[in-house]
Amino acid sequence: METEDAFIIRQVAERLLKTHPGLCTEAVDGAVQTAYDELRYARVRTYLPVLLERRAGDLLGNGSHGRP
Repeated sequence: METEDAFIIRQVAERLLKTHPGLCTEAVDGAVQTAYDELRYARVRTYLPVLLERRAGDLLGNGSHGRP
């Protein structure tokens, strides 16, 4: 995993945990990692953080899309 991608993954997980403090850290990390695995080969990287956050929220099943 590239250093920049690791930074993005960490930021997304932290945002999800801040907006949804009741979520388990391991579940959030797993969902973000799964989302990253699905999007890791995207050619356009500009929107990767937003797409990761939305997909991880979908995987968590709580409807979180980066909004409080």
